[in-house]
Amino acid sequence: MEHRIPRFTLDGVRDAEVTVHPFATEDELGLQLTRFRSHDTPAQGAQDDVVLLVHGLTSSSDMFIMPEHTNLVRFLHDSGFGDVWALDFRMSNRFPYTMETRRHTLDDIAQYDHPAALREIRRHVGARRIHVVAHCLGSVTFHMSLFSGAVSGIASVVANSVALTPRVHPWARLKLALGPALLEYGTGLSYLDPRFRDAPSLTRRWLLARAVSYFHPECREAACHMQSFMWGSGRPAMYRHGNLTPSTHLHERLADLNGASDLHYYRHVRKMVAAGRAVKYDTGDPRFAALPDDYLVNAADVDTPILFVTGDHNDVFTDSNIVCHHVLSKAAPGRHELRILPGYGHIDPLIGKNAHRDVFPHILDFLKRHSGR
Repeated sequence: MEHRIPRFTLDGVRDAEVTVHPFATEDELGLQLTRFRSHDTPAQGAQDDVVLLVHGLTSSSDMFIMPEHTNLVRFLHDSGFGDVWALDFRMSNRFPYTMETRRHTLDDIAQYDHPAALREIRRHVGARRIHVVAHCLGSVTFHMSLFSGAVSGIASVVANSVALTPRVHPWARLKLALGPALLEYGTGLSYLDPRFRDAPSLTRRWLLARAVSYFHPECREAACHMQSFMWGSGRPAMYRHGNLTPSTHLHERLADLNGASDLHYYRHVRKMVAAGRAVKYDTGDPRFAALPDDYLVNAADVDTPILFVTGDHNDVFTDSNIVCHHVLSKAAPGRHELRILPGYGHIDPLIGKNAHRDVFPHILDFLKRHSGR
């Protein structure tokens, strides 16, 4: 099928100087950072600040540079933050890792991916202030790195949808409990993909996609239906339809932005949901001895201010960020902030057509107050 918007396009950042920075983790995975530098001279003081953008599971750095609306990179450049980096870590759909039977957990990312990415950025920017805007399980894993001490020296963090207290709807909890085993051992599928509808007719992938679409009459896009099946509980689950441009809400475009997902990550999320907080997946694994069993154990010691952002119709991680803000505000009163976004869901605060008017100004205000301006 012809792509309406080319995959991995840079059309959304035409006015930026783009450089790519590959790096490797200590467990020998090749990952990538992309640097977007504004051609305009930054405002006084803004040159001291760097912004790192972190995607979620099945998405990629592409969610921050979409050409169909004013994207976050362009918004930050226009607002004086001229040095923006976007990370593609092992959950990125730009890599094959989420379709391989590697059985990684969120601990792998907290220990290996984010520390390696920060080392690579520091190699180029030195001691400048680094701010992070993170989404979904990219946010969970970055907070795991931050609260375990695996990364430090972060000036501020903006967490979209979820951080250290994942909470989901009852139907999503049931899917987390039963889905991985049923799919892996019942159907032989080790991953889920929004493109399953494009598989040959009568194959397991095609039949699953057809069955999912039967229960999602809210639109005609099979990729939208599969994403609701993969994440959360709703029709649709990941966003509010009206918040997306028509060119975003198309089968191929949705599948490009949010691709295939390894099923094993669900098991770690299930354990966290059951615990009510971010916890280590295997407390007996010696590889992760440096990580805490409970990532909130030293919450009061982390002095990085966090802005928790969530839509009031978040059908993936429900009120996770509201709860996390409450928990961390008890540990460190007055340090963190919360913004609840009327009419928004899980991912549309970052990929929505009007996010530059409704959401990004909140992020910008927070960054400015914690920058060198």
